Amino acid sequence: MTALMLALPALMLIAGFPIYLILFITALVMMAMTSGVATTIIQTSIFGSLDSFPLLAIPFFVLAGEIMGQGGIAKRILAWIIALVGGVRGSLALTTVATAEVFGTMSGSSVGCIAAVGRLLYPALRDNGYGQKFSASLIASSGAIAVIMPPSIPLIIYGVTAQQPITPLFLAGVLPALLIGAIDAAYVLWWARKEAVPLTDPLRWANAWAATKDALWALGTPAVIFGGIYGGIATPTEAAGIAVVYSVLVSRYIYGDLTWADLWRISRSSALVVTQILIIVAAAGVYSWFLTTSGLPQTVVAGIKALDLGVVGTLLLFNVLLLLVGSFLEPPAAILILTPLFMPIITILGVDPIHFGIIVTVNLSIGMYAPPFGLNIFATHSLFNVPLGPIYRGVLPFLAINLVALMLITYIPEISLALLKLR
Repeated sequence: MTALMLALPALMLIAGFPIYLILFITALVMMAMTSGVATTIIQTSIFGSLDSFPLLAIPFFVLAGEIMGQGGIAKRILAWIIALVGGVRGSLALTTVATAEVFGTMSGSSVGCIAAVGRLLYPALRDNGYGQKFSASLIASSGAIAVIMPPSIPLIIYGVTAQQPITPLFLAGVLPALLIGAIDAAYVLWWARKEAVPLTDPLRWANAWAATKDALWALGTPAVIFGGIYGGIATPTEAAGIAVVYSVLVSRYIYGDLTWADLWRISRSSALVVTQILIIVAAAGVYSWFLTTSGLPQTVVAGIKALDLGVVGTLLLFNVLLLLVGSFLEPPAAILILTPLFMPIITILGVDPIHFGIIVTVNLSIGMYAPPFGLNIFATHSLFNVPLGPIYRGVLPFLAINLVALMLITYIPEISLALLKLR
């Protein structure tokens, strides 16, 4: 029975089934083969998995991110960053990393970051000495930063699944996201010097001041989100709702870049994205119920305990598993399936569950641009019409340096937990 629960999803994934259908069908097969299980468990598990106040933050953050990306906010933040880093060799690549960090504070969606940042920067990168391969791979890998930097949709899902508070998880994601951004920035500056990328216009204080004034309202977006959450004014869900209202008001009435027709179109596309996430949450709720009642988590715990790997070896094993799974599955599905299996082991080992949430999220963010099936690779390929071969080759250096960051985050808990101790 346990073997079937693992083999059937794997076969369906290879066959190309959508992940929500894989989980639903596996659960239905398990129910048909298990005597004494009432069919009402399906409805109960579906609605139980969705009946969570923190999950309401997901549609709000997705909508806010789309409004900012298409309503002129992201464009002004990008212009502000370019004005500040002008004259540095590699400034456009550095701008890409910095913009991904800032966009991550407003959205939490990796693909959304690729679309918003990439549409603005990819043509400039490609035409200013960076080339197609480097430009596309930089955008694909930088998009993963948005998954780690709060407000992060995977961190919300992890918090709900692992029954951990969302606000500390958000706070714990700040330094790891900045660390990865700093490592990426150091690499792109080194690469730009090695390749003798042409210099951009030097920093001019008049331009920087003009860009700052123009971006002032745009920069208020992360201030609204973080100030609301960490100032104790609002929960993450409430802050997400406030961010939507703020972004609409700024884009529509201050910048004038958003019409009501645009807002309707953005709302419809955001609803589709949210539906794709929440249907996976619903399907995973049913699958997780059968997974738990099958005794598989206890079997996994006993098997890993028998290996006697200790904390260091077990976390390394989890990193390998999460990287592999993350290159096939989107973070929400991976978190919903694996967290119930991993949490009992983490509890036994004494690993802080907040720290482990960051480990999980960083692994899955790296998996999103890991060849051959990383979601960011296909998003970049589709959005910018870049062949897969150059992207596969181009992301390898970013994969290598971010694996170094992952090891630091995994084995130095203070990187994740330092800000929590200052509260």
